[in-house]
Parts: sequence; structure tokens; C-alpha cells
Amino acid sequence: MDTRFFVTWMEEITTAVHAGRDRLTRLDAAIGDADHGANLDRGFTAVAEALAARPPGTPGAVLVLAGTTLIRKVGGASGPLYGTAFREMGRALGEAPDVPVAALASALEAGLAGVRRLGGAEDGDKTMVDALAPAIRALARCAGEGGEPEEAFAAAAAAAEEGAKATVPLVARKGRASYLGPRSAGHEDPGAASTVLIVGALGTAAARRRPRTG
Repeated sequence: MDTRFFVTWMEEITTAVHAGRDRLTRLDAAIGDADHGANLDRGFTAVAEALAARPPGTPGAVLVLAGTTLIRKVGGASGPLYGTAFREMGRALGEAPDVPVAALASALEAGLAGVRRLGGAEDGDKTMVDALAPAIRALARCAGEGGEPEEAFAAAAAAAEEGAKATVPLVARKGRASYLGPRSAGHEDPGAASTVLIVGALGTAAARRRPRTG
């Protein structure tokens, strides 16, 4: 996966977040500030604009620019959390011009570690971690078994979606939702829901980049 793939990934995230903006807002209205959809929509739109204005030369640089832009443009917790994740991923990739799936999984692990340090969340706390951590495990497992990128991305997307759905009965232990205590149960975590969109965009980016035949 080259630089153009990672730019395409950011473009697909931007499209998915824009399409899912209202749903993310509804989820956040139930247990948060009702601004998650609008914030991420604004942030990833800014990411797409930044990438178009000064295209980076490596996959890592794409992710660092995306993370820096999110931190600068997105308020609340989501900007720093997603921004940190992408910046840590970019730093983990370094100057590599091409990224195999296993290296992407390792970079995502670095991003997850950054999220954990910043937010203090663990699996089961009803946060984005509940979708991101199983997605990374699925991606790494598929890469270790020699699966094709599309297969690995599909497995990661399915794991992220399952993880997000599993947040519904949980009581939030981190973030604004934790202020609600037991009343936070019964709602899908908006951060986990947006993570599903971000992970799922890997597959749509791969489909866009697949050479046409015939």
C-alpha cells in the first residue's frame, strides 16, 4: 500500500463520516454532547483539504498530517484522540514508501497505544477502543495467516462493527458518557461507531485502488 492508497483511505473516511454524520450525532445526543458527527465531519473535511493542498510523500506523512489536522480542527475529545491515533500511526510507519498489511496492523497498534495513554480507556469501558482493538487483532491475525489485503480489511471491519455493537449494554467508564452511570447502558458508543466507519473505509479504499480488468 503506497502513499496514494493512504490518501484514498482518508478520502473514503471523509465520505463515510459525512454520510454517517447524522447517525453519529444521534448516538452522541443520547450519552454525550450531540456534536460527534458534526465535529468529525468538519475534521475529516479539513483533512481532505490539507492533503489536496500539499500532498505528502509517504504513507506515514499522510497519517501525521491527518492527525495534526484533526487535533487542530476538531473540538471535544474526538479530535485529540483520533488525531493522536493517526499521528502515532504515521510515526510508526516512518519513511517507508510502501506498507504491507502486517506493518499497518503494527501502526494501528501504536495508534491504539496513543489513544489508551491519552484517554486511559481499556476494552469494555464503552469507548472507541472497544471497536478499534478487535479490529486490529483481526487485521493482524489475517496478515499473519497470509491473507490478501481485502480479506484482512473485511475481517477488521467486521470485528470493529461487532465491537461497536457490544458497547450497547455496557456502562460507560470513561468520557462524558460515564457521568450518566447506569443510564449510559442501552446506547451504542458514538466513538466506537465512528471507528467502524474509519476501519471500514480501508476496504472501500482498496476497492477504489484495485486495477480495472476487461
